[in-house]
Amino acid sequence: MSSVEERLKAAGFELPGKAFAPVANYVPFTKSANLIFVSGQIAVKDGEVLYKGKCGAEFTVEEGYKAAQQCAINIIAHVRDACDGDLTKVKKVVRLGGFVACTPDFYDHPKVVNGASDLIGTAFGDVGRHSRAAVGVPSLPLNSAVEVEAVVEVDF
Repeated sequence: MSSVEERLKAAGFELPGKAFAPVANYVPFTKSANLIFVSGQIAVKDGEVLYKGKCGAEFTVEEGYKAAQQCAINIIAHVRDACDGDLTKVKKVVRLGGFVACTPDFYDHPKVVNGASDLIGTAFGDVGRHSRAAVGVPSLPLNSAVEVEAVVEVDF
């Protein structure tokens, strides 16, 4: 178990044994030079979408935050796969992009996406400090409330 996984476990989180497979015609991540581009991850656990609906209607900011945390868990699982199981290869989490399915009058996108940012920080420490975007959208795949993508620098 890597120190990243140990920090997650201490915080009450666990990476899945197998990362969530794509639901359409794309790959979960690509590598270019020393970067991993992780496709958008939704809040799926054990094959089930945990948060279906919109923030501002079905979900509160706090529930959206939890959805974003699960998105981050799924991102880390794909990074682990991209690094052949060795998360010590991660040198920097460069950027997260967060998408929040929400009502037109919902304005707390950054607070929701903080769930992913905070979890990445917990897992990777200073290496996890990243740039970010957080935007509201009318809908997301599988009616998920949140989706997060990532760019991660590694040492292959």
